[in-house]
Amino acid sequence: MEEANSSLLAEFILIGIPYPPGLRTFLFVLFLLIYVLTQLGNLLILVTVWADPQLHARPMYIFLGVLSIIDMSISSIIVPRLTMNFTSGIKPIPFGGCIAQLYFYHFLGSTQCFLYTLMAYDRYLAICRPLHYPVLMTAKLSALLVAGAWVAGSIHGALQAILTFRLPYCGANQVDYFFCDIPAVLRLACADTSVNELVTFVDIGVVVASCFSLILLSYVQISRAILRIRTADGRRRAFSTCGAHVTVVTVYYVPCAFIYLRPETSSPLSEAAALFPTAITPFLNPLIYTLRNQEVKLALRRMIGGSRAKSEL
Repeated sequence: MEEANSSLLAEFILIGIPYPPGLRTFLFVLFLLIYVLTQLGNLLILVTVWADPQLHARPMYIFLGVLSIIDMSISSIIVPRLTMNFTSGIKPIPFGGCIAQLYFYHFLGSTQCFLYTLMAYDRYLAICRPLHYPVLMTAKLSALLVAGAWVAGSIHGALQAILTFRLPYCGANQVDYFFCDIPAVLRLACADTSVNELVTFVDIGVVVASCFSLILLSYVQISRAILRIRTADGRRRAFSTCGAHVTVVTVYYVPCAFIYLRPETSSPLSEAAALFPTAITPFLNPLIYTLRNQEVKLALRRMIGGSRAKSEL
């Protein structure tokens, strides 16, 4: 009977984030602007890394270019649907669309976790073992590591999507969230979700805890190495490069841990926390990496200067 009822469920309705009605237009414009600037900012980083020969051959900036692709993708699968919630009328999402949104969010999100770890390892090799860095971190190895991150992320996303939507869904179809995520969707299941909750906690917990631990270990070693640098300019450049990464990692991991690694509760704080990995972090990444990274700023100046020189000719 449950299977018959669940087969009739063809769509979900995303409730969205709670907001005062008087702020509807403001929030619509705000998130639309965030989405547009996210795409433009990350596209600018991609173009800069690709166009500058001093950057696109270096593993750190290969990783940064891949991070920009992930940020653009996560923003595209979440923010437009979120923005639609600030318009009038009910905006249902098809059952298949909900599956796709959940899969791609966890696929891209876990890939991003792995990528942050690779970026920390790259900085560890560059600062702690500079003489061996060109041998240890080659372009071929960095490409293989990125491919491994994509494969591992796709497996993680597929596991979460299959486990979530193997359950029957019947009755209410209103998801009390602004996108199809595991905790919110599981509350609508017509079956016991304890196994799903345990697997989600363990799986996401292992990914987040292992990646964050490796990043933390890398930066402990990096901090020790930086403090041994004799020149103030050398320390400043090292801290500038690493500081951008530490800022991004903190803004990304803390909300993720708050959402997935605590007892299941539905609260406005969960939705506020979810805005960070889905909308705010992809928006901030280009700003952080351009404002705090001297090499990216110099590459931008070279690119802009080259464009002006060509136009004058």
